[in-house]
Amino acid sequence: GPTRKMPLTASAMDFFQLFVPDNVLKNMVVQTNMYAKKYQERFGSDDAWIDVTLTEMKAFLGYMISTSIHHCESVLSIWSSGFYSNKSIALIMTQSRFEKILKYFHIVAFRSSQTTHSLYKIQPFLDSLQNGFDSAFRPSQAQVLHEPLIDEDPVFIATCTERELRKRKKRKFSLWVRQCSSTGFICQIYVHLKEGSGADGLDALKNKPQLHSMVAKSLCQNASGKNYIIFTGPSITSLNLFEEFEKQEIYCCGLLSTRKSDCTGLPPSMLNNSATPQSRGQYRIRMKGNMSLICWYNKGHFRFLTNAYSPIQQGVIIKRKSGEIPCPLAVEAFAAHLSYICKYDDKYSKYFISHKPNKTWQQVFWFAISIAINNAYILYKMSEAYHVTRYSRAQFGERLVKELLGLEDTSPTH
Repeated sequence: GPTRKMPLTASAMDFFQLFVPDNVLKNMVVQTNMYAKKYQERFGSDDAWIDVTLTEMKAFLGYMISTSIHHCESVLSIWSSGFYSNKSIALIMTQSRFEKILKYFHIVAFRSSQTTHSLYKIQPFLDSLQNGFDSAFRPSQAQVLHEPLIDEDPVFIATCTERELRKRKKRKFSLWVRQCSSTGFICQIYVHLKEGSGADGLDALKNKPQLHSMVAKSLCQNASGKNYIIFTGPSITSLNLFEEFEKQEIYCCGLLSTRKSDCTGLPPSMLNNSATPQSRGQYRIRMKGNMSLICWYNKGHFRFLTNAYSPIQQGVIIKRKSGEIPCPLAVEAFAAHLSYICKYDDKYSKYFISHKPNKTWQQVFWFAISIAINNAYILYKMSEAYHVTRYSRAQFGERLVKELLGLEDTSPTH
């Protein structure tokens, strides 16, 4: 849960600034102004440009965040006369001023000579965000590694032709997270670029088990020695990775697929389906030290690799129609934690910022901001402030937008 107690009067902005404090916003102001100056030195002066202020930067973020609540395809719809127009917030800043800030917006204006990382324009922000996540929240023992579901606007997709959908640019990166499975709080973000050379580029992508193993190690680099139980999908599950994690006192439970998983070192007899018909709930087990490979049958064969649960401990899967189906405890635990993540995706994935910039670093930035707001709401729900006001996720987002735009007084009330 949360590591600090927030006051009863804590606002949406207070929770958001646990992850994106004023010093981070001030740095955005400085870098944006530096980039605008350098851009104009190179391409000619822009008489319409005036240096951005901290107040304007907050308003700029507020406009972007508003697209996550109203799901408009373009942030410029706010100033239009159409369905997504929003006169109450459109008056804070003119459209032309917003577009100027959008044109020059930067987090790192210039590349240093030592920089080799492809995400150098956003890495300082991601590092700051990670520090905020680590200091504000202590996760439960059970955590999940996965790619979060990022919803496209359903109304827009429904009205799109197939040709328009094909024309939409595919993301050039994948976003992976380590997530507390009892609360949904995202503890760590890892961004993998699909283009570029080197160990984290396109060449590594061709070897998917190796790539996913690298992703898992990056997400768990701060987890060693804490006895966490990490749940993984088929793409990450492998004997070599789980044995490596066990040496770091990280324990695992993963679904295994003969098609998607790295099955090196596993007995072939357990990977082949038996010819004799089986009844639901039957399972076979092979062990090597603490590691168990479980083959469980339920209208099909499901395989699990784990060193976190004893294979002889019994559990049950409860189905509405067929009642209780016996299974090893590892299978029950995996199903429970995975279902929680599915509920998280259903609830929070529709609150990702709708703005679709062309630049990859900006796409990553808006996804990261969306995750920070979701995490802020999770902390709000666990605080005493929630028992005073009880905002839904949409209401919390609207309050945050108004506070960023200066339409709400965020000072404590007495």
